[in-house]
Amino acid sequence: MSAKSNHFPWNLLIGFLLSIALTLLAVFVKFYTDFSSLVILWIIGAFAIFQALIQLFMFMHVTEGKEGVINIVNIVYSVFLALVIVFGSIWVLTSGHAAH
Repeated sequence: MSAKSNHFPWNLLIGFLLSIALTLLAVFVKFYTDFSSLVILWIIGAFAIFQALIQLFMFMHVTEGKEGVINIVNIVYSVFLALVIVFGSIWVLTSGHAAH
């Protein structure tokens, strides 16, 4: 057994707590502030992007490994897929193609 296997996973705990805190902050902004709907959407969107970055670095370990170029390509492709899913869903739901 290596010495590292007995080490407590602080990165995972911190990432988990930050993710929970950002989720609770988003709920707080929605239900307990008097901001306009547009401002609330921008704030929640910023929290979502920050939470995605936290998860990339804390849970998916994008900075670890020997293949830096492959990691960048995978991240760019993942962002592309996420954008297609989000904007495709918005397009379908707002253009009358969704079931009523």
